Amino acid sequence: MRVAMYYNNNDIRIEEMAIPKIGAGELLVKVTASGICGSDVMEWYRIKTAPRVLGHEVAGEIVEVGPGIDNFKVGQRVTVTHHVPCNACLYCQRGQHTLCYTLHHTTFDPGGFAEYLRVPKINVDKGGVIPIPDEVTDDVATFTEPLGCAVRGMHIINFQPARTVLVLGSGLAGMLNIKLAKALGASRIIATDINDFRLNMAKATGADVVINAAQEDVVARVLAANGGRGADYVIVCAAAPVAFQQAIEAVGRGGTVLLYAILRPDVEVSFRVYDFWQKGVTLQSTYAAAPRDLNETMELLRSRRVPVEDMITHRLPLEKVAEGFKLVAAAQDSMKIILYPQIGRECRT
Repeated sequence: MRVAMYYNNNDIRIEEMAIPKIGAGELLVKVTASGICGSDVMEWYRIKTAPRVLGHEVAGEIVEVGPGIDNFKVGQRVTVTHHVPCNACLYCQRGQHTLCYTLHHTTFDPGGFAEYLRVPKINVDKGGVIPIPDEVTDDVATFTEPLGCAVRGMHIINFQPARTVLVLGSGLAGMLNIKLAKALGASRIIATDINDFRLNMAKATGADVVINAAQEDVVARVLAANGGRGADYVIVCAAAPVAFQQAIEAVGRGGTVLLYAILRPDVEVSFRVYDFWQKGVTLQSTYAAAPRDLNETMELLRSRRVPVEDMITHRLPLEKVAEGFKLVAAAQDSMKIILYPQIGRECRT
């Protein structure tokens, strides 16, 4: 089978690899669509394990079922999560599934940028395989994992309706948080970015106010747009120290800041603790999604409470994976990019 082997952001090669053999309790899935995640192009993060096959936003069809499985069948359409929690440790028992050691050390074989992948027994047993309803296309199903991350974040901050939400950074993660906040009943959504293409998409997606952070005073605009108050929720979706600074300054009294984007481990951010303390701010972080978040997400996609098709800007065959990575890394006139690993798939850009 063909795979896209990642060496670095500028070196991704189409190579041949044997189709994985499955064992008892495992599944073989033919990958029909696979989204490129922003984390896939974080070279400082990915280069440590290169060369490898990336891709974790997948939709596919089961083509082989291992002995001992009776709840899945050949021909069934599924999305598969690469990370699953043990559901038994202290963190899982507390509902903090994404802190689970097992979740951080599970994956599928070899990755979503391949024609086929093997789903290990633990992923099958722990809820990592989610059926795709007939109403959901393969393209839409690739949003299950990234939207699931946003769903988990909203649970972590105990999101309440009729509140003001500020989303710092309007890439795919920011856009999904905008759409989700709108679906959950936010009273006002403010979005920032430094790219007009993304700001225009944020406005079309549901943001009431958009701010070009390279040209405007973000904090002043937020206060002006919200009756002099800071935002109730600030979701940091831009991996930039300045965004964290803006979050602390733009959050309102008693508000919550959610750290959604990832900064490099060596980056330090300083802020005035007095401001943080004086306003009674809650600071939270979020990572990934657990199976229960993904099941909730699938229903949001099935019911179209969170429509996502409008965010797909590029559809590419696997052979153009390098082009897809360049588009995501450039963060200009693109949003969601989907690869189709199957030979003969009709694609359009």
